[in-house]
Amino acid sequence: MTALQTCRWHEFANRTQLEQAARRFILEIAERAIATHGAFRIALAGGNTPRYVYQSLRTAETDWSAWHIYFGDERCLPAKSPDRNSRMAQTMWLDYVNIPRQQIHPIPGELGPETAAASYAQLIADIDEFDLVLLGLGEDGHTASLFPGAAWEKGTALPTVIPIHDSPKPPLQRVSLSPARLSHATCVMYLVSGENKREAVIKWRAGIDIPASRITPAGGVDIFSSIC
Repeated sequence: MTALQTCRWHEFANRTQLEQAARRFILEIAERAIATHGAFRIALAGGNTPRYVYQSLRTAETDWSAWHIYFGDERCLPAKSPDRNSRMAQTMWLDYVNIPRQQIHPIPGELGPETAAASYAQLIADIDEFDLVLLGLGEDGHTASLFPGAAWEKGTALPTVIPIHDSPKPPLQRVSLSPARLSHATCVMYLVSGENKREAVIKWRAGIDIPASRITPAGGVDIFSSIC
């Protein structure tokens, strides 16, 4: 039986307010993690709403040397493709701060879904919990590269990192952390903005099963939302 998701909804009048609040939340979690165990392990999301939150982090005052960057999913495209989640994070944020390069861990999507998934599963095998997982929401209810109706929904024993061959949005081939692995985090934060997300949010709040509702960390999820 799938665990029930506990949601804390944080609603904002516009995307600017959402981004400012999200920035504060991320930095508070980072400060707490660094004070507790000397490192901050964050898994990043792709998408337009995270893009501007990342940009706002360029000027943050934090111990960047303690940050360790991971990714929740990736498209199987060349490493420097502007459509890669890792490339977006680099150009919007990571190229501007002093996180040691060896502490930034992109998913090697250029290797293809099977090889990339196996490689990333090995990389994260020793991580107990992420301190923070960032996720977005698609208009169809998908999160990371977990799309509704895709093969992963029928799996009974999903791997930690899933090779995706049937994405309904291009490219077809992707890699995604599994719902269980995304749930294995101290904090999970969704960033949701835009009128086109309204129907998915209505379904989510009504308790209808969508991919975003499959992420069920013990501490619940925080959803920062601006639907206007």
